[in-house]
Amino acid sequence: MTKRVAILMGSDSDWEAVKPAAAQLKAWDIPFEVRVLSAHRTPAEAAAFAAGAEQAGFGVLIAAAGMAAHLAGAIAANTTLPVIGIPIKGGAAGGLDALLATVQMPSGIPVATVALNGAKNAAVLAAQILAVTDQRLAALLAADRAAMAAQIAKKEEALQAQLAEL
Repeated sequence: MTKRVAILMGSDSDWEAVKPAAAQLKAWDIPFEVRVLSAHRTPAEAAAFAAGAEQAGFGVLIAAAGMAAHLAGAIAANTTLPVIGIPIKGGAAGGLDALLATVQMPSGIPVATVALNGAKNAAVLAAQILAVTDQRLAALLAADRAAMAAQIAKKEEALQAQLAEL
């Protein structure tokens, strides 16, 4: 059985940026849960969720936050499960502060970090992590890569045809 993925947001205002992760997980039939937990406003609840995540059947945790963006680090500090951080664009620095706060973790407490608003890639990375022990997911990922390659091949063929008409 596929382990679950938790998608955690520091605020419900992050939902639009995080929604592509939920959509991708749903498309691959990966069970997931979405929660609003703040590293600053609900620190005890966030820590408790992270500490109990493995026992609750989660295999990967995705944490999205903007501005100071401490959620992924706070979650990673309380679990040994893989944590993927999604820095959210916005604020005075346009998301650079969120990116740096997410990626600059102390040694021994890693957070895999995707691009600003990189929710879909967070879901793909979560699936790749789970696919290490889940052949169904491994096959889905391989098929997805093959479909992307086929799309590029069609675009290359169309471009070459246009060039031939010059």
